Amino acid sequence: MSKATRTVMDVVYSSEGKEINIADKQVVFRKELIDKFVECRKKRGWTQQELSKRSGITRSNITRFESGRYNPTLEMLVRVATALEAELDFNIELQ
Repeated sequence: MSKATRTVMDVVYSSEGKEINIADKQVVFRKELIDKFVECRKKRGWTQQELSKRSGITRSNITRFESGRYNPTLEMLVRVATALEAELDFNIELQ
């Protein structure tokens, strides 16, 4: 995508003026997050249906989330983590 067609939300700049593509960062973060949730669910031996029942989130949304087609709300993440008896922890670290 050329600079002319980008929106303000597409790119942020580091203190050194380096462009950081937000979409690229989101893809990596979302994949890591999904992988952790799927790993926890499978360690419990649960199906998506079982997680749905325990979390109160529809199975279709669990499926969409795990396939990367759904951008979950913080509420959904908390509900699923709680159902899995997992701790939800976000870290922001200066580099």
